[in-house]
Amino acid sequence: MSTYIEYNFKIKPLQPASDILIAELGEAGFESFVENEEGILAYIQKEDWHHDILENIQILKSAQFHMAHTFKEIAQENWNETWEHNFSPIQIDGRCAVRATFHKKYEVDYDIVIEPKMSFGTGHHETTHMMLQFILDHDFEGKSVLDMGSGTGVLAILAAMKGASHIDAIDIDNWCYLNAQENVVRNDCAQINVYEGDSRLLGNRKYDIILANINRNILVEDIPVYARNLNKDGILFLSGFYADDISIVSEKCLESGLRFKNNRERNRWVAVKYVI
Repeated sequence: MSTYIEYNFKIKPLQPASDILIAELGEAGFESFVENEEGILAYIQKEDWHHDILENIQILKSAQFHMAHTFKEIAQENWNETWEHNFSPIQIDGRCAVRATFHKKYEVDYDIVIEPKMSFGTGHHETTHMMLQFILDHDFEGKSVLDMGSGTGVLAILAAMKGASHIDAIDIDNWCYLNAQENVVRNDCAQINVYEGDSRLLGNRKYDIILANINRNILVEDIPVYARNLNKDGILFLSGFYADDISIVSEKCLESGLRFKNNRERNRWVAVKYVI
């Protein structure tokens, strides 16, 4: 079992500092975050951690916010207890619920049960929330789907529940890969195949719909790959970046033959739909 380093950040005022901090920590290699009333808990594998890990986190140097932090080691086997204490169920537009096994079942069209453990993707963060909304509002019946940077597998699971015929869920992190496999079985989604890796795994595979909720830099790098792997009239849903970054992402999409369709925005984060 891997050991993780847990950082406990106390933040005043919370927004938009928490969102900015999460984005910058994600760039630095932190894998998972728990938001609370005082700030955030952030987790990184000990093998990826070093004492100067926060040196380039610019938001920590801002005079606009007061931030303090402590850190400690946390073993993976203690993670379930951590999530049970911090993870609350959510509902998306009254149609979809994302909950853990220890929560009561909701009377909604799509009831997703996950054990998030160290994986990102509980539906609480704005980006996951908006991607779930996009899936709810789109036709997935009989579609082939790629969920890139799948985390817990929650997006792939909802796509399966909405009738997708074949889904590949890919994440570069081993813990996410293992966790998504568990959640796929937990939700009886036999049409989902889970892989560990990055966009190099795609080869010549073709998809009707690609979902990618990753940080901006990786998205910009991989957009040409996504475009090549979309079927004619295919759709690309992207999230993991701020409204200010839409122009950068859209410019790369345009270079790759993708056209902006529309976007959602939630607390400065965006999810964007492109078509080919």
